[in-house]
Amino acid sequence: MRNEHGGTMFVETAALHNRPKFGDLLRPPDPNSIFIANNHIDEEDRYSYRESSASTISPRSSLYASSSTSGEASPCAMSPWIQPSPFIKCPSMAPPGMINDSVRTGLIGSIVREEGHVYSLAASGDLLYTGSASKNIRVWKNLKQYTGFKSHSGLVKAIIIAGDRIFTGHQDGKIRIWKVSEKNPKLHKRIGALPSIKDYVKSSFNPKNYVEVRRNHNVLRIKHFDAVSSLSLNEEFGLLYSGSWDKTMKVWRIADSKCLESINAHEDAINSVAVGFDGLVFTGSADGTVKVWRRELQVDATKHFLVQVLLNQENAVTALAVNREHAVVYCGSSDGRVNFWEREKHLSHGGVLRGHRMAVLCLATAGNLVFSGSADKNICVWSRDVDGIHTCLFVLTGHTGPVKCLAVQEDRELSSKGDERWIVYSGSLDKSVKVWRVSDCALNSKDAKHDNGYMGGDYD
Repeated sequence: MRNEHGGTMFVETAALHNRPKFGDLLRPPDPNSIFIANNHIDEEDRYSYRESSASTISPRSSLYASSSTSGEASPCAMSPWIQPSPFIKCPSMAPPGMINDSVRTGLIGSIVREEGHVYSLAASGDLLYTGSASKNIRVWKNLKQYTGFKSHSGLVKAIIIAGDRIFTGHQDGKIRIWKVSEKNPKLHKRIGALPSIKDYVKSSFNPKNYVEVRRNHNVLRIKHFDAVSSLSLNEEFGLLYSGSWDKTMKVWRIADSKCLESINAHEDAINSVAVGFDGLVFTGSADGTVKVWRRELQVDATKHFLVQVLLNQENAVTALAVNREHAVVYCGSSDGRVNFWEREKHLSHGGVLRGHRMAVLCLATAGNLVFSGSADKNICVWSRDVDGIHTCLFVLTGHTGPVKCLAVQEDRELSSKGDERWIVYSGSLDKSVKVWRVSDCALNSKDAKHDNGYMGGDYD
């Protein structure tokens, strides 16, 4: 293992349990498939393979007890969507290295550092935070390293920025809290973890605070005992939500680092948590379901109740994103599809976006745009019109490994009314981060076509 100053880093993961290899998800099942995966990736994510069924309404209940321990692996077969994913020939798309202010969409640059796969991204102002298998959190500015800080255990699977504090979720089940120094903005100091040491010790004395996770093994309810896969922030109420492979969602109060609630949310690993609109929180899991939770304020507590199951399918749910402006929920799955639901239709199923041949690993929204990153190494850029119809504007190519994470910010220098422009960051298992400029310019229908026909969604 090389030191944190760079170079190739071989990370030896001491897994707590025997999990299916993530590489199984990245290989097409048919050797004669149109897509050949050249990279065998050994990330220890887990996704189960399930088939689709109808959306259901559930009563207000969170009593989804774990039917198996985290160590019991789910099947990890993959059934990619094998229709070809086109490269949309848009007149405003520039080739790599040719991007300038007049070009609306194209690659600005790349960040490459040989220290492991890039698992997480977060953008704040002119800074970009990246988390990798090296356990380092790097901070970048103008495509150059600005600073960095290191956690001594647990690769970085999620990053959330809340003011001058940074929350990081790790493979070892810990959520760490960092603070930017007021005197030196390059200095990030670790100021605690979730749960706090005080709450951990206090809870440990009461036997009622323990839950059994497998035979003869109990853990504290307020602590994740498996990888923290996702973090989502409710800034209005100062709440942080964490989803974990231990099948639970936990609710934290940022002000005092207190765990307000621990919910047995799913029957398999939680891959994504997303704060929504109208007091709703969405969770997606390897058990193939997307669940909707409603926050209700009580006299001395905040409680969340299960109000709806949006999706129940055989394929694992791998990513969630919420467009709060338009109140639309997007869900990516291991079959390469993106489902969506709209509030104005009472969260009824709006349709399916088909643009990937392999698992969708990450989603992001900005303005009228939806971005989907996939194990097929591509990023699809979708535009939603006023009628809720989605069209694939571009396919961003260039990564040589699966696209694992996305972050989007408005390009305030070049955006104008009627022509919003966005800076898109994509992190990949090829150990690189690419920076793109994307415009949501309206295209003529002929520009949103390709040799194989119209690229859009299926609608109910």
